[in-house]
Amino acid sequence: MAIGRKMKEQKLAVINDLTSPLFRIMAIQNDLEPQQRQYDNNICAFHIGNGFILSVGHNLRLEATMFKSIAEDRYQSEIAPHLNPAELQHFNQILVPGPAVTGKRYLKIVNQNDVPTFVTALKRINFDTRWVTMYQKQIAKPYLLIQQRGPVFYNDQAVHARFNPLLTFVDPNSNRQSYLIETELIDAWYEDDVALYKIVNTPESIIDTIPRFEIDPEIYDVSNGDYFCVQTAPSDLNPGRMINEANIEGLVDQYTPFKDRFGGNYNLQGLRYLIKGYFRFGSSGAPYIKFDPASYTFKVNAVQTEACPIQLEIKGSRMGNFQFINAIATPLANVIDRINRQMVHG
Repeated sequence: MAIGRKMKEQKLAVINDLTSPLFRIMAIQNDLEPQQRQYDNNICAFHIGNGFILSVGHNLRLEATMFKSIAEDRYQSEIAPHLNPAELQHFNQILVPGPAVTGKRYLKIVNQNDVPTFVTALKRINFDTRWVTMYQKQIAKPYLLIQQRGPVFYNDQAVHARFNPLLTFVDPNSNRQSYLIETELIDAWYEDDVALYKIVNTPESIIDTIPRFEIDPEIYDVSNGDYFCVQTAPSDLNPGRMINEANIEGLVDQYTPFKDRFGGNYNLQGLRYLIKGYFRFGSSGAPYIKFDPASYTFKVNAVQTEACPIQLEIKGSRMGNFQFINAIATPLANVIDRINRQMVHG
């Protein structure tokens, strides 16, 4: 009875906005310019302590196809010299120089027909818009998004006061107090589809306040009603979390080709859990947690990588119920040594 009661308490804790370690990471352009700020590449992520954040890696090598602003010197060195005269004239019309203090050009679209022309030209000159490259070039930054019902960060006024006011706001759609916390991509292990981030340029008191999961590094081949997936709401700034039982039905040796025209195609491959539960597209990066009866806590054991992988398609299609009930997840045992090395030296 005690274990059942404690498990229920911990289930409630992992979906409560004051105790859950589950958040979202977003690629943000113009991060310190609220009127120009752009949110993209929304993905589940969770805190494992000391400011380290885990998520998936496959979204990093997807192409954004365009950008909302670019540094003037980068535009002049990496884009303008490669455009033909017509393209250059068009780019100079829609990429407008902003205030001198920002040193950037901003995309101003009046006619929506300008968008495909812009995207086509960037693709023709092979300008790399993968999110990993956008981070490297500081065109975008990965930010942790934390949202809460209350107006004060984890009900701690002293910690709340440490935030840059430009990085806090009330989301009008959900009426949630929202906080943007800058992170840096530390490493991505693409075959295992796991990415490790670290919070940067943030006071330690803020980092220490954020809830975390401990890691359970074991590999399991069955579950016994003690294994769950925690997911966040599926879109941008919508709040909310869900915990549902997930059953380990077996093990998979995954092999899925992934196209990348800049970095070279690669394969998602290696050991995965075959999971049966409830999933939706957009749950990538969600943690799988296992209840530890010794500590009466949930520990994170795996990360959701794909709903309805290619191995579970029927006649090449993912349509139907299969995308909602079947998924694969990467056991953190695959990458625990690499995580530990980064956490020790990071």
